[in-house]
Amino acid sequence: MASQLTPARQNYGMLSDRTRMRMVDRLRQAGIRDERVLAAMYEVPRHLFVDQALATRAYDDVSLPIGHAQTISQPLTVARMTELLIVGRTPGKILEIGTGCGYQTAVLLKTGAQVFSMERLAPLLDKARQHLRNARLVHARLVHGDGHLGLPEAAPFDGIIMTAAAKSIPDALVSQLAEGGKLVMPMGDGEQFLWLIEKTAQGLQKTKLDPVKFVPLLPGRG
Repeated sequence: MASQLTPARQNYGMLSDRTRMRMVDRLRQAGIRDERVLAAMYEVPRHLFVDQALATRAYDDVSLPIGHAQTISQPLTVARMTELLIVGRTPGKILEIGTGCGYQTAVLLKTGAQVFSMERLAPLLDKARQHLRNARLVHARLVHGDGHLGLPEAAPFDGIIMTAAAKSIPDALVSQLAEGGKLVMPMGDGEQFLWLIEKTAQGLQKTKLDPVKFVPLLPGRG
């Protein structure tokens, strides 16, 4: 494993190499196979994306609160969604709906994706910008806006990833997906599942996957 991962640029002490390597080992045991995803999960310092009081739990496979009734997803969920989006292809141009604390954004950037990320909560977006600066990952375009509407001015996208659960597939996002593109999203009202939606010349191919639990996707700005 170590031979396939590039060392982090900065030493983050006790929350660094061995702790992150153990997390990556757990991800591999859980079925994550794409080496780009595993490398990104290793290289991104997750503890920089949570409150300092929670830093010692940053590499546990749990979701953690980030304020404003939002959470940072557990590492396995981040890795799984990222792998579904990019497996077997170059990452290309990705739209993320729900920037949150910026962790998923950072992982996508580390896979080589060109990332556009939308967040409806301005205070969270400000936090995400700071977290990404602290992690020296500043190449994403962060946008304050309604994720239901997507970002038509930057479309089409090779992939779209949603980090909040919708009740149905947003039509606007489908229209902004390139042919051959993928949309990975949690969906459901109450009971939620992860879905992979692939846009083909014949229409949408929808695959229901793992049970998940996400905060709901809310409209508007806040």
